[in-house]
Order: sequence, then C-alpha cells, then structure tokens
Amino acid sequence: MTGTYVPSPSDWVRKQVETIEATGTTESVDIQGRPVVMLTMNGITGSVRKVPLMRVEHDGLYAAVASKGGAPEHPKWYANLRRNPVIEVQDGTRTWVARARELAGAERDAWWERCVAAFPNYAEYQTKTERLIPVFVLEPVDAS
Repeated sequence: MTGTYVPSPSDWVRKQVETIEATGTTESVDIQGRPVVMLTMNGITGSVRKVPLMRVEHDGLYAAVASKGGAPEHPKWYANLRRNPVIEVQDGTRTWVARARELAGAERDAWWERCVAAFPNYAEYQTKTERLIPVFVLEPVDAS
C-alpha cells in the first residue's frame, strides 16, 4: 500500500487495529465474539486505511461484507475497494495480497448465505436497509 496510514475516526475500529498491530494477529480481537480479518487498502484520498471485518472464508477465499450494521449508506471502505481493489488481507498472523471483486447475481447469493452463516446478524442488517448490502470476494493475487 502506498501513502501514509490514517487511523479510522471510529474509536472501536482504531482500537481494534491498534490491538492487531501490537499483537501481530487478528486473533487478539473479535466482533461480537466472532473472528475477524483485517483489510489494509489505499483510500480514495491516497491515504492507507485499515479495517477489521467479520471473518467469512470459503475454500480459501474470503468475503468482505459492506453492511455498516444495516445503515442506509455504504461504509466508507466500500468506495476504497471499488476504486483501489488490490488490498492486503490479514487472517491471524498470515498476510497476503488480494483483489476485491464485488459480487452480483447467483454468485453473490451463494456468498451471502456463507456470510449469514458466519455472522447471522447480516440477515437482520439487510432488513434494516433498502440498499442491497454489497459483498466482495477477496481473491489472492498471484505473486509471480
């Protein structure tokens, strides 16, 4: 990632990122008792941004769910992924480069079921908003 890291204005996000960085593992934090992964991305302003998200994994691929708790607008990081889809993912102590791809149709539906299985509150969040909650799949980028 290029640019200077700018901590989140959200207190809980900033504290979780600080804990992950201090311990070197995403296993040091959770969201509502469930495991997280951390995404590091280039923001639309050129700064580096970090966000812990619910861990949703299937066959070695991960999902990023832009739920924002069912708010009427997307989380800020959604625009970052759309503009700069190459990111760094950390799960536990393992880190790799991935490309975020927003899903649609049957592929999104299949991943949505996996996301709800990993974190059932996603189903409730969808009922709180008129927007279709975006789901990205995070596909590893070949280092060769």
